[in-house]
Amino acid sequence: GDRMENELSQKNRERLLQIGTAIAYLRKKCGLSQEKLAAKAGISRSLLSSIEANGIAKNFTLEIFFNLADALEIEPKLLMGAKLSLETEKDDNDKSFS
Repeated sequence: GDRMENELSQKNRERLLQIGTAIAYLRKKCGLSQEKLAAKAGISRSLLSSIEANGIAKNFTLEIFFNLADALEIEPKLLMGAKLSLETEKDDNDKSFS
């Protein structure tokens, strides 16, 4: 896995980190544990954990991406571009983040 991560461009590294953050945020918003979301998406909890982890740019397949989007009941394209809506929502919901 490490070799693959090192070969990522900085741009793609940031994209993968952003997607992982969005997945973690939406999973918590849906009230799902990592175990539950992983089971719904047909992947292991350890894989989901590495996708969500801050600082690990996990290069995972589009099939897994689509499965996670379906499990979170979000359009894949929205999950891909989730950054903007996440930031505006965070500002609105600051009270719940305390």
